[in-house]
Amino acid sequence: MDFTGTLAISGSALSAERLRLDVIASNLANASTTRTPEGGPYRRRNVVFEAEPLETEFGATLASATEQATREGVAVTDVVEDHAPPRMVFDPSHPDANADGYVAYPNVDAMSETIDLMAATRAYEANVQVVNATRQMAQAALGIGG
Repeated sequence: MDFTGTLAISGSALSAERLRLDVIASNLANASTTRTPEGGPYRRRNVVFEAEPLETEFGATLASATEQATREGVAVTDVVEDHAPPRMVFDPSHPDANADGYVAYPNVDAMSETIDLMAATRAYEANVQVVNATRQMAQAALGIGG
């Protein structure tokens, strides 16, 4: 029985979800940042995931039998900026206010980020459960032989 493929799939998902959590934390931390080194307000960032085929003997055998790849991990292909317009707030006393008195705030919505945070946390927890179940199965398999 090949447990390494299962662990590789869950491991790739854990790494990807950890990066997603980091990006969400950055979005929330910069929700009020009106200046960046590039100029203008902070722009919300999103993580882009992509299925990644895992090369294993079992995976190759199964893929040839079913004519499709069935064992895939996940990879982060990019972290992209959200190009939604900034939130404009009237505050003529703010140092970053434009000529009309409006300040450009980041396009970060705390509610959406919280929902994304919950989804990423659940996905991370689910993959931890897969790793734990795989470990338990490996221990049980070792116990059968003894």
